[in-house]
Amino acid sequence: MPQRDELLTEIAPTGVIRAAVNMSNAALVQLDPVTGILTGSSAQIAVELAAELDCGLLLVRYGSAADILAAAEGDEWDVAFIASDPSRADRFSFSPPYTTVTASFLVPDSSPLGSLEHVDVEGVRIAAARTAAYTKQLERLIRNAIVLHTENPASALDMLVSCECDAVAGLTEFLSRFCEDNPGFRVVEGAFSKVPQAIAVHRSCVRASTFLSNFIQRHCSAGNGVHP
Repeated sequence: MPQRDELLTEIAPTGVIRAAVNMSNAALVQLDPVTGILTGSSAQIAVELAAELDCGLLLVRYGSAADILAAAEGDEWDVAFIASDPSRADRFSFSPPYTTVTASFLVPDSSPLGSLEHVDVEGVRIAAARTAAYTKQLERLIRNAIVLHTENPASALDMLVSCECDAVAGLTEFLSRFCEDNPGFRVVEGAFSKVPQAIAVHRSCVRASTFLSNFIQRHCSAGNGVHP
């Protein structure tokens, strides 16, 4: 592979690719409770990336995208599987999206909120993770309801359980999994946002950025990804 050594200085400076994954994004990464192995599209793409570069891989687990971003300057990861967000372009370079996830609302079963339109009404309180890409999209859409910022998706769910809000905004898969484990809640039909998912590297990693762009384009061309 041309310039492989130069590329590895950016994408695997410690000798292995340290890939940050967001464990709260159940649509993209899951922990197998029996084997302890991470599965899902983010984990699989990371494995394919390491195989293509003939390099070791370490999947670094974080509780939220906010945690990944907070660790960005601490030399904890080399690539990160996070939402492609133009507002973060001053710090990171993003590959093309390898898939898209949707964001919806979670409400109690007894809630009168039955559709997306019902949620955006005066007096409705929506809890959402402060730094999530879907929260930024939500704020651009909401005209009447109130958005209450929380530190992470789990904190937003805690607010709903304790009746401190009327709805929670979150990734549909994450909310659906919560419903499976917590009877008494439901996901409002429909999605208010589609969030493209990409691989991010620090802006200074120019070679890595170019390589990852080509890598994801080839991955999606092979039918392994879904464009937004």
